Amino acid sequence: MDYRFQTKGIVVMNLKNPELAAALTDNDQHEERKPVDGAALLDDVCEFLGRFVAYPSEHAKVAHALWVFHAHGMAAWESTPRLAFLSPEPASGKTRALELTETLVPRACESVNMSVAYLFRRIAMEADPPTLLLDEVDALFKGRGPAVEDIRALINAGHRRGAKVGRCVVRGKSIETEESEAYCAVALAGLGWLPDTLMSRSIVIRMRRRAPDEKVHPYRRRYNEKEGHKLRDRISAWARSRLNELTTAVPETPVGVEDRAADVWEPLLAVADSVGGDWPKRARAAAAAMVATARETNPSLGIQLLADIRTVFRDAKQLPTELLLAGLYDLPEAPWKTINKGLPLSASDLARHLREYDIKSHTLKSFEKKGYHRAHFEDAWRRYAPPSLLSENAVTLVTSVTNGGQVTPVTPVTAPQGIEGGSPTISTSRTIFGAPRSGPCAAEPA
Repeated sequence: MDYRFQTKGIVVMNLKNPELAAALTDNDQHEERKPVDGAALLDDVCEFLGRFVAYPSEHAKVAHALWVFHAHGMAAWESTPRLAFLSPEPASGKTRALELTETLVPRACESVNMSVAYLFRRIAMEADPPTLLLDEVDALFKGRGPAVEDIRALINAGHRRGAKVGRCVVRGKSIETEESEAYCAVALAGLGWLPDTLMSRSIVIRMRRRAPDEKVHPYRRRYNEKEGHKLRDRISAWARSRLNELTTAVPETPVGVEDRAADVWEPLLAVADSVGGDWPKRARAAAAAMVATARETNPSLGIQLLADIRTVFRDAKQLPTELLLAGLYDLPEAPWKTINKGLPLSASDLARHLREYDIKSHTLKSFEKKGYHRAHFEDAWRRYAPPSLLSENAVTLVTSVTNGGQVTPVTPVTAPQGIEGGSPTISTSRTIFGAPRSGPCAAEPA
């Protein structure tokens, strides 16, 4: 007689031993009922990743592991962050990080060069969204044409549940409209930076080439892939058991993780709260650190201008335009001296940029020249270029971190020292904040 049984979703036929069939089925059901220790599993994933990748920081490894967990709970989220491994040079571990991600995430779809039609159909054809893994995206985004814009639109729109991408499709002699699902988890790797719209929706890990004293284990797919797949199956079981909890979670966010950054980190913080242990604290420390770093390393030109103007102003209440420009030109590593194809930022360019923030020049009675009042910048500084909220080893939460029902104390942030002192001293030889070499001219408060 033939005996059929099912284990791990696979129907197996055993012709001679019905007892073995029943035992295997019972073991499989027992494994399904056995609870998964999420905190220990996250530790195992971190250990697996850290064995083969030299991360720029512990926060980056924590973010990677949490993102992998979030990819198994896509039904729970309103939005999904993109994970971006970026570096200034090749051979920095980006592709290796993506290879490891492929072994850990559900329904992985790894591709280097793909068509728009393929992407649309790959996402739409599955009941559950795939996890897209896109390597060498720098080459993709440097391209021009409708195809590149379509892929960018798909990746941008797909961070939100229910998002669709509309297109026109030619069928015979008629043109019809078609909407394709876009919601799915996406991890990317490439050189340089991503487009601004995509950067703001991404958790960015800035990879770097390993130093001679940084050692990692060699990764061999034929040996290590199975280990990753075992972890993937355990994560999947954990996610299924916690789906309702993750769907209703409203995690607390650290100071400085707000607006779009809060949307980006919300699924990862929800995962950390669900697994418990020390993961809620580790996740919030990673979020605060990485969001602060992203602000500092990739500000827009307008935000950089506002921050540099604050540096030039110091405690002065007003500055003539010519002195403000002179101070901007002398700031080290600032672009203002050669911003216009090798020419310096002009007074009219400055006025045009600042007008976008509702800041206008006025005639200063003390100087009898056009210039700017400090008070007119205060609101823009507060909104667009606040001082860093992160000290080197401290994180403050909006509300306390809960850890298994216990309140975990956190260290308050120590605000960085502001730029204090008297009014800036600017010389005609454009020496700023130091002793003038010639022709001193003090910008005095009104």
